[in-house]
Amino acid sequence: MNQGWVYTDRITLAEAGLSVLDFYSNRYRNFSRAIWRDRITAGQIRQDGIALASDDRLSAGDRLDYHRPPWEEPEAPLEFEVLYEDGDLMAIAKPSGLPVLPGGGFLTHTLLHQLRLRYPDNPPIPVHRLGRGTSGVMILGRSPLARSVLSRQLRDSTATAHDPQAPHPIRKTYLALIGLSDLPDTFTLTTAIGKVDHPALGYVYAASPTGLPAYSDGRVLQRRPDSTLVEITIRTGRPHQIRIHLAAAGYPLLGDPLYGVGGMPICPEGFENERVPVPGDVGYHLHAFRLKLVQPRTQEPMELVCQPPKVLAYQS
Repeated sequence: MNQGWVYTDRITLAEAGLSVLDFYSNRYRNFSRAIWRDRITAGQIRQDGIALASDDRLSAGDRLDYHRPPWEEPEAPLEFEVLYEDGDLMAIAKPSGLPVLPGGGFLTHTLLHQLRLRYPDNPPIPVHRLGRGTSGVMILGRSPLARSVLSRQLRDSTATAHDPQAPHPIRKTYLALIGLSDLPDTFTLTTAIGKVDHPALGYVYAASPTGLPAYSDGRVLQRRPDSTLVEITIRTGRPHQIRIHLAAAGYPLLGDPLYGVGGMPICPEGFENERVPVPGDVGYHLHAFRLKLVQPRTQEPMELVCQPPKVLAYQS
């Protein structure tokens, strides 16, 4: 059981005039209107410490606090291996199933919280994310210099992503498992990625013709009797890029509960009576295998490798 949490929202001009119940029901559709009414009635929604009623009207600029009582979080693997560390940065092997940041029912069962427990005086800060179901090498900043430089390197890599010959300060390479495929031995995926409607969360990222450019360079490592092992190097860092790109190409990751052929989210009919898949659901096989970067202070090139789980290892 965790200690509970306070979630804060600020009312925008477009939301002014809504009732408290309408605001929460519209903003957080993964919970029913009845659940939000019960929370408001229990005094969990407050403004300046004062509990609000369901039909209280909101004004632009209002700050609302949802005081969520302690809850039992889903299980998650909390241990992680340190692959490398110096005074500026740290590389860890994130296990599949461990969320990086709070969300989706997770608060203390997250990498961020575990870092704060392990390094209470100066916790390393993630400079990029891996999905909850994705394992592998992840970089954390330990100094202000590292956090600033690594963030800039990520931006610079994305800015030059359209040119495969351009220098990319950070290169991230993943291993992924898809079904039987007729993908060529080498390939490039360029489906744009943007926000699309989602019945529970409001939106998720998916294949979208109006989205942002995204580039993934792939290589088939092994064609197995019932699956295909591929290596993907991403030139951009769009959310869920590899899952979306391979699904858009017709080859979703095996076990992916969210993205189907076409790169769009799977939303079952009559979802009110059935749980809708969300990005944090696990079951797919994706591993951050190699990360190349420039050390922020010394400017020396670095290559960090995290060995994959057995299902993603090359099988001779």
